Amino acid sequence: MVVTDTLTTLETAYRAVYVGALVFLALMTFLCLIRAVKGPRVADRIVAVNMMGTMVMVMIAILALLLKEGYLVDICLIYAMISFLAVIVLTKVYMGVHSEKKNAKEGRQNGSF
Repeated sequence: MVVTDTLTTLETAYRAVYVGALVFLALMTFLCLIRAVKGPRVADRIVAVNMMGTMVMVMIAILALLLKEGYLVDICLIYAMISFLAVIVLTKVYMGVHSEKKNAKEGRQNGSF
């Protein structure tokens, strides 16, 4: 009986830690969302989106441990690939816009001479 009580107490402690980590990560994801919307520069927004993707992956992994469901780990890996591709696409788009602005600015400077 003592072993069973210890396991349930330990499982309860793990559950509390998992739920606490999920709540903390949800709060931090919300703060990153605010930074992604409000960020002063585009680079800050891209980093915030990348951080949000990383925190969501960790949240899915914690849910896999909490619910004892192995398929959630597969979903976490798929989400990691999609998040990585999203950040790469956002960076490419930003670099394209930045280079267009730079070329337009140089064109105006050269045309005014």
